Amino acid sequence: MARTQPVAAPLPLDTSHPAPLLSRLGRRAEAVARRAVELEPMPQPPLAPTRYPVVLMHGFGALANLVQGGVLHAEAMHLRGRGVAAYAPHVNPYDTVAVRAEVWADRLSRVRAETGAERLNLVAFSSGGLDARWLARDPAWAGRFASLVTLSTPHRGTALAQYVLDRPDRLRAWAVGFMDFVGRAAYDAAPPHTEAALAELTPDAVAAQFDPDETVDGAWCASFAGRAGRGTAVPVSPPLVVPNRILYGLAGVNDGIVPEASAAWGERLGTVEADHARQIGLGIGAAGHDACAFFDRLCDRLRERGL
Repeated sequence: MARTQPVAAPLPLDTSHPAPLLSRLGRRAEAVARRAVELEPMPQPPLAPTRYPVVLMHGFGALANLVQGGVLHAEAMHLRGRGVAAYAPHVNPYDTVAVRAEVWADRLSRVRAETGAERLNLVAFSSGGLDARWLARDPAWAGRFASLVTLSTPHRGTALAQYVLDRPDRLRAWAVGFMDFVGRAAYDAAPPHTEAALAELTPDAVAAQFDPDETVDGAWCASFAGRAGRGTAVPVSPPLVVPNRILYGLAGVNDGIVPEASAAWGERLGTVEADHARQIGLGIGAAGHDACAFFDRLCDRLRERGL
């Protein structure tokens, strides 16, 4: 009769030394543990300044001021964290292009005084691009802009502005009155002129003021369009659902405010798959667009060009 070999008792798990313990747990567990405690030698991304300061110019509308620091503030601070001299000033968005451009001139002069820079990189969102183009015509600013890159600027206007102005008197008065109220609350130093500002964004008005082929001498001029909602697979923020549908019927694919075709100007750099709000880090609902990463990549392009 065969003799049964005695079964050796399992060795006790040695927890006194981390290495044997991790070995028993297996390679995958060891990798997880190391990731949890391992330190990168240089965890911060390298500084990547541009040659000239970057000024982020906002567009029409003041509701975005509910965000702490205001429109594009978070994006400017993100760029500063990478070593870029970035600024995101504010002007009253419910005013005419000429008035806004005059205030922008003051803001840009402050940036130049603080940095000592001879030239500036302007990154202008929405109607801010029209303000920048208007200001660039001023001989006092000739040669002061190294670049002007626009994002969803209505270089050919937006039919949505005409749609609002064409509403019955009571509805138009309510819409304009609400925007005037917000404008006064946000910028009490300068009274708003919303209806005149809206009128300047209609396709006919923009065509009368700006040649879509006119660029800025001595500056790299380029543009991004935006699209979302109807005619795309990109979700749109709930507040822009109705404007997006209205504008789609009037002018085709759009980002909720500006038609995609209207945003083309200078060198076409592509289309941002995001609605008008998400392009600047706002919006409600599903995410999908990283505004800070977008401005990071844009600054990469500026550096590649020595700007």
